[in-house]
Amino acid sequence: MRSRAAAYPLLAALGWGVMFPVLASALNRVDPLNLTTARYLLAAVILVGILLLREGSGALRLGARAVEVVVLGVVGFAGFNLLTGLALEHAAPQQIALFVATTPVITQLVRWARDGVRPKPLLLALSLAALVGVGLVITRGSLAGLGQFGVGGLMMIGAVLGWAIYTHGASRFGEWSPLRFTTLTALAGTAAMLAASIVADAVGWQHAPGVGDVVAVTPQLAYAVLVGAVVAVLAWNTGVQRLGAANAALFMNLVPVTTFVVQIVRGYRPEPVELVGAAITIAALVAANLAARPRTEALPRTPALPRPTAVTDPVAVTDPVAVSAR
Repeated sequence: MRSRAAAYPLLAALGWGVMFPVLASALNRVDPLNLTTARYLLAAVILVGILLLREGSGALRLGARAVEVVVLGVVGFAGFNLLTGLALEHAAPQQIALFVATTPVITQLVRWARDGVRPKPLLLALSLAALVGVGLVITRGSLAGLGQFGVGGLMMIGAVLGWAIYTHGASRFGEWSPLRFTTLTALAGTAAMLAASIVADAVGWQHAPGVGDVVAVTPQLAYAVLVGAVVAVLAWNTGVQRLGAANAALFMNLVPVTTFVVQIVRGYRPEPVELVGAAITIAALVAANLAARPRTEALPRTPALPRPTAVTDPVAVTDPVAVSAR
């Protein structure tokens, strides 16, 4: 069952790993806020339609958890996606993907702040090692490259923090289906994205795309909506419910691997120091997640009793080992 459940966050991580290069290729025609808003307006319509067909109109009611759903939708969906879209204007897709891979560690820190579950010192040390690896990729091993961290890196720190809060929050909605949780938080996040885009267009921070621009990015938009915003998010929330936030977050380490592969296929040739940095980051994050996972204590084994040679009393000769194995 656990191996089958692992397929969900695996699918999400692979889908998102491909998505970053796809989105980056669309930003030369559409501004990031408008592109992100268009993605989730379309995705929200699809999700609502599926939810109505599967669970009926009653599933759209927020009930007593309205505030929590809105906060998670705004922080997770709007915060992560808007900041990631903006960061792609300042950093390469493979750099963005490495920041996303820090989600497991950030999720543990969120648990510390929200639930009082203090991470081990080893986790903090490995987190520092992961950030060193990110720094090597961004700067390519040169101090002169520190300026590339700048705005894009700060945006991604905020984006990952928002997604870690969202992931931690998803684990508290076990009584809701992943489809319902995804749809309702997506609606809240999409409303926030739409408001941000309207304001940005009105004050001249960005410009509404023309028909030609939308047509030019239709393939990228289709992938980002169907795979990145619908299938991947549904798969992610399903994995969080079945595996737990900490275990599901481990799969985010595959995001930069996928993105690097896509970029290399597209002709990008990473320098050796970038590969070293990526390897350090991924190894440190995997080790940090494994160190943070709770260990189940082995139950003491019941010693086997000698089997009697003759059956004289059915109750007296019952084998407790055999009973416990049934």
